[in-house]
Amino acid sequence: MSCQKFCVAFLHWEFIYVITAFNLAYPITPWKFKLSCMPRNTTYDFLLPAGISKNTSSLSGHYEALVETKLNSSGTYLSNLSSRTTFHCCFWSEEDKNCSVHADNIEGKAFVSTVNSLVFQQIGANWNIQCWMKEDLKLFICYMESLFKSPFKNYDLKVHLLYLLLEVLEESPLLPQKSSFQIVQCNCSVHECCECHVPVPTVKINYTLLMYLKITSGGVIFHSPPMSVQPINVVKPDPPLGLCMKITDTGNLKISWSSPTLVPFQLQYQVKYSENSTKNMRKADETVSATSLLVDSVLPGSSYEVQVRSKRLDGPGIWSDWSTPLTFTTQDVIYFPPKILTTVGSNVSFHCIYKNENKIVSSKKIVWWMNLAEKIPQSQYDVVGDHVSKVTFPNLNATKPRGKFTYDAVYCCNEHECHHRYAELYVIDVNINISCETDGYLTKMTCRWSPSAIQSLVGSTLQLRYQRSSLYCSDVPSIHPISEPKDCHLQRDGFYECLFQPIFLLSGYTMWIRINHSLGSLDSPPTCVIPDSVVKPLPPSSVKAEITVKIGLLKISWEKPVFPENNLQFQIRYGLSGKKVQWKVFEVYDAKLKSASFPVPDLCAVYAVQVRCKRLDGLGYWSNWSTPAYTIVTDIKVPIRGPEFWRIINEDNTKKERNVTLLWKPLMKNDSLCSVRRYVVKHHTSRNGTWSEDVGNHTKFTFLWTEQAHSVTVLAVNSIGASSANFNLTFSWPMSKVNIVQSLSAYPLNSSCVILSWMLSPSDYNLMYFILEWKILHEDNEIKWLRIPSSVKKYYVHDHFIPIEKYQFSLYPIFMEGVGKPKIIDSFTQDDEKHQHDAGLYVIVPIIIPSSILLLGTLLISHQRMKKLFWEDVPNPKNCSWAQGLNFQKRMDIL
Repeated sequence: MSCQKFCVAFLHWEFIYVITAFNLAYPITPWKFKLSCMPRNTTYDFLLPAGISKNTSSLSGHYEALVETKLNSSGTYLSNLSSRTTFHCCFWSEEDKNCSVHADNIEGKAFVSTVNSLVFQQIGANWNIQCWMKEDLKLFICYMESLFKSPFKNYDLKVHLLYLLLEVLEESPLLPQKSSFQIVQCNCSVHECCECHVPVPTVKINYTLLMYLKITSGGVIFHSPPMSVQPINVVKPDPPLGLCMKITDTGNLKISWSSPTLVPFQLQYQVKYSENSTKNMRKADETVSATSLLVDSVLPGSSYEVQVRSKRLDGPGIWSDWSTPLTFTTQDVIYFPPKILTTVGSNVSFHCIYKNENKIVSSKKIVWWMNLAEKIPQSQYDVVGDHVSKVTFPNLNATKPRGKFTYDAVYCCNEHECHHRYAELYVIDVNINISCETDGYLTKMTCRWSPSAIQSLVGSTLQLRYQRSSLYCSDVPSIHPISEPKDCHLQRDGFYECLFQPIFLLSGYTMWIRINHSLGSLDSPPTCVIPDSVVKPLPPSSVKAEITVKIGLLKISWEKPVFPENNLQFQIRYGLSGKKVQWKVFEVYDAKLKSASFPVPDLCAVYAVQVRCKRLDGLGYWSNWSTPAYTIVTDIKVPIRGPEFWRIINEDNTKKERNVTLLWKPLMKNDSLCSVRRYVVKHHTSRNGTWSEDVGNHTKFTFLWTEQAHSVTVLAVNSIGASSANFNLTFSWPMSKVNIVQSLSAYPLNSSCVILSWMLSPSDYNLMYFILEWKILHEDNEIKWLRIPSSVKKYYVHDHFIPIEKYQFSLYPIFMEGVGKPKIIDSFTQDDEKHQHDAGLYVIVPIIIPSSILLLGTLLISHQRMKKLFWEDVPNPKNCSWAQGLNFQKRMDIL
């Protein structure tokens, strides 16, 4: 009874842990290791892991702990157990099988008592353990799995991990204080598997993690020996991602993948794959440091299955899990490369392996076709091997799109048939012109280019890339391996525009267009631009235009822009102001000039003028045209001449006086230069001498003619002065009787033109010109007149003539001495048939020619219609019985 009380009291004690001294903590390995806990002096084989000696007393012990357990009396299997049992726990692995128990120096030896052998056998326990650091370098994980089923099925498995992060592991024979350890509870499943998570800051992955396990199973508590590890040494990467297989341009199978995240060290990869083809089957396992592997000797119709895993390349680490298997099957016809993207003028080649009915066709029997419409000449074939044929396309032209197809289809065929699979050939013209322009303030450079040449390449993206040299451009621009991209924006006109700001004026900007496509990238020919050489200056300012007074030249002045500082040339364009200006251009090459003058045909018109500039050495661009300046119409010179004038004389026979009314037309701008403020009539007589009368802007003036001779001159006056060249007219009684016009004839050509001709008699007077007058007869209409040179004998008068009216024509000879006697006719000339014929010929001939052509056409059409009407009722002899025997070509006499 007393023994039972003692046992019950003992069962309520707290755990007492006796831990042996140790030399070093167990270093956690990248591979699995085992934790074995067993009673002291155990020699049973099934309690010892495989490979550990049964004679434990003869082995030198390392990494061991003496564990004192408190047993719960409520357990079925514990009724026969002693009150206190001592267990020894140690670590071992397949690589290090040293796990011995050394009990002689263990403190607490007096607590050991005899235990029932059956129960003792069931208390011993082993666990598989593996620890690693996740690839994200934030979480340390320990996974443990029991090797034997626990005999205490009524009790839950609980595991705690106690850990401590140390910057330097102290070489002390004793463990740190228990209170300094942090504790985490591990997640355990019903299958007696547990996973412990320890958060590790990224900055401390090189620290030493010191830890031990506290395991509770069936009421028995086990403490593992201490363990240590640097998390960086047990990183377990995630499985590789993006596993991919494809046939390369050289006909190999390329297996590629990518690492899921970035780790601070280089990885190695283990690739295992299997090949299944009609010829052979093979398996391989290779380790590489790159993220791809090439498999040679690929055959049509083969199947490949691949898996990849990764591990740290230099230093310790843990292999990741295998990636998901990927299967790839090659086609019956293999093209390598299957697609080619290239540029105009290049040379490319395709290779092909052809399989037909489980038999690979000999390369000598392979023929090539383009778009199944054009057989490629055999001179372009090459035999690479027994089964590999090659075709080469030299000096390629750009692919012409055919509907939705933007490529040429290249077919590899047997001698008698073609497989439906084909290779694709894309040939692009990448000669893209890049033009750049530096603004007039020298602060930015704008570059433009058009993508029209490569719009047919679907799925492509374009990017301008450039590289800036420190000074100027090289003689031959080349694409630099180190370049920068430039953002460009599409404009409404279809061009891309890129802005460089700030800029280095004397640096060389080598730029090109990169065409990115899934098939690869192409680069346009590079061009090099120096911003200082492509300046577009600001337009000249303060532009002024005027017609110079007295000189009569168009003068333009301007101010040159501040930038650039180079010598500039200027270009002036000018034209008559209006909606559509017909521009003329004047060049100025003297950089020092700020004005230019040159003659223009019309001094009295408004001219629009603009100026632009450009570097004198020819580099750069013309500036924009300046804001237009306009001339103002002002008087430039005195009028060139006075107006032409004539007179109307009203006679008063009773007083022997005549009233003379002078008539003139307003002076045109080209003669007045450029306006007339007033007219002045200048008189001269032998009695009264010379005097002038101002008539203002009137074009009619009447005066009294009383003397034998009266000379008058009409002057035009503007703001500069009076006209220098003027017409004079002398009225003389004696000269009014001089008759030199013998005959005058008028012939109407049409309603708008009349031909006048006359004949003169010899005269001693100085004939200056004629004045021709005409008006409708017997009507007081306005008299019309014009001046005719003295040398003319026939004149065409253009006016609106009414055929039913009669006209009076008067021809006055004008002498220096005065106005002679006129020749007057009151009707058109009718008696001279020759002149009538000559005059009418101009009207009749143009009418006769088209009328004749029309009449001829009408006769031809009528002839055809008459033949049709006449022969319509004549029967066909072949269809008439009475005409069957008659010969219509033989002549028959009619009696």
